[in-house]
Amino acid sequence: MRKELSDKYSDLCSALRREKRIAVAFSAGVDSTLLLQTAVNALGNRNVLAVTSLSASFPEREAGEADEFTRKIGVRRITVGVDQLSIPGFRENPADRCYLCKKVLFTRMMEAAREQGFEIMAEGSNLDDLSDYRPGLKAIQELGVMSPLREAGLTKSEIREISSELGLPTWNKPSFACLATRFVYGETITDVKLRRVELGERLLQDLGFKQFRVRIHGEEGRLARIEVLPGDFEKLLGWRQEIAAELKQFGFDYVSMDLEGYRTGSMNEVLT
Repeated sequence: MRKELSDKYSDLCSALRREKRIAVAFSAGVDSTLLLQTAVNALGNRNVLAVTSLSASFPEREAGEADEFTRKIGVRRITVGVDQLSIPGFRENPADRCYLCKKVLFTRMMEAAREQGFEIMAEGSNLDDLSDYRPGLKAIQELGVMSPLREAGLTKSEIREISSELGLPTWNKPSFACLATRFVYGETITDVKLRRVELGERLLQDLGFKQFRVRIHGEEGRLARIEVLPGDFEKLLGWRQEIAAELKQFGFDYVSMDLEGYRTGSMNEVLT
């Protein structure tokens, strides 16, 4: 591992060791997987607890991967079920939806962790997250949740590099944000529309696409806007008839391709 990265990783390990015992908000994503593995390496299995929040916006496939990984490394994991659609304001999808949601999710995860004897909770945001509109970070800070990766100055690409060095299966895993981020601000979020998005993205994943989004538009959620990497445009067009037919089976009436391609936070572009 190159020296600059090694120094950052050493700082991360030292910060975790200072806490003695820690609960990690674990989604099986790139960031939280590195954080969990590093916490186990630094503190030992008995001093680490993985906490996964199960909700309508968390894909079933990700929940399965979270269970598989924690079993593999021998760390205890608990799940916290949260009805996101009952969180005041969440269904209406305002611009600060992520703040409203994370305040409730992390409050409940912290309560569950404390019941297991873990007073400190950490989550996996990284330095790059500060460059986008992330109202959920405010909730995390207000609750006193640690963000060790960000505090160590680690970017997404550096987290992938370290993960590769450690042999973690997520080192090249695509980024999957909460499914609620696929909705236009102000358009109502429902279970039906969340499921529609999840099925659409599962289809693209099964077809071999690595980084993508199925954005949903319209109050009834009948328009799908597919984002893939520009290098995958030709592949997407090659599958266009099959993809359109499947997405219509899921409840979409119209299926479109975004000519700008995949980019994080595209729903935030209307806020600038």
